[in-house]
Amino acid sequence: MRIAEVFHSIQGEGQFTGTQSVFVRTTGCNLRCWFCDTDYTSWKPEGVQRDWQDVFDEVRGYDCEHVVVTGGEPFLQPDVVSLTRALEDAGHFITIETAGTVHRPVHAGLMSISPKLSNSTPNDPIWTARHEARRDAADVMQRLLSDYPYQLKFVVDRPDDLAEIDAYLANYPDVVGENVWLMPQARTAAEIHDKSDWLEKEAANHGFHVSPRLHIERWGNARGK
Repeated sequence: MRIAEVFHSIQGEGQFTGTQSVFVRTTGCNLRCWFCDTDYTSWKPEGVQRDWQDVFDEVRGYDCEHVVVTGGEPFLQPDVVSLTRALEDAGHFITIETAGTVHRPVHAGLMSISPKLSNSTPNDPIWTARHEARRDAADVMQRLLSDYPYQLKFVVDRPDDLAEIDAYLANYPDVVGENVWLMPQARTAAEIHDKSDWLEKEAANHGFHVSPRLHIERWGNARGK
C-alpha cells in the first residue's frame, strides 16, 4: 500500500465528529478536485510503499477503536481489503472515506462517500476532461449504498450547488435525508464561518445535516491533524 501518513486525531466531519480515531491516509487519487485540501495525496502525491501488515501493527499501537481509512482514494490500493478485514477482525470500527468511483470488497462499519459535483472540476488542460469522465460512477455508487451503512458528504461552494445535489440524489431514491451531510468548501475557519448561515438554511430546507469541519476550525488545514 502507498501510505502518506498514519496518525491519531479526532474525526472532524460527519456523524462521528469529535470521535477519537486513527487515520490511515493512502496516497494517489483518480480525481483532481481543484479544492483538494490534501494535495500531497492527489496533485502532488507523496508516500511510501508499506506492507498492509505493517500498517495494521501501527494502527493497533494506538489502542483506539475507530479507524478512518482515507486518501487520496483508498480504493485504489488493492491491499485495503486485507487491511480492513484484519482491523475488523481485531474489533475496530472502520470508516472508509471515498469519492465513490472505485469499488473493492472492503470491510467497513461506515462508508463515507463524498460524491464530486461539477464545482470540483479543475481548470487544468490535462485534468479537466479526465476528472469529468471519472467523477460520477453510478454503478459503483449503487453497490456502495446497497452493501454498507453510509453517509453522503457533499462539498458545497455556493447556494446553486443545492440544485445539482437534488438532481444527483434523484438517481438514488432510497437515500434518506438524514444520511446526507453538506460541507462548506473551505480551508480556513473564516471561510467556514462565511458560508455557515446560508448553508444551514439550505440544509434545513432539504432535510439534510450540515457537517462541521472540526479539524479545520481547530488547526486550520494542518497536515496530520
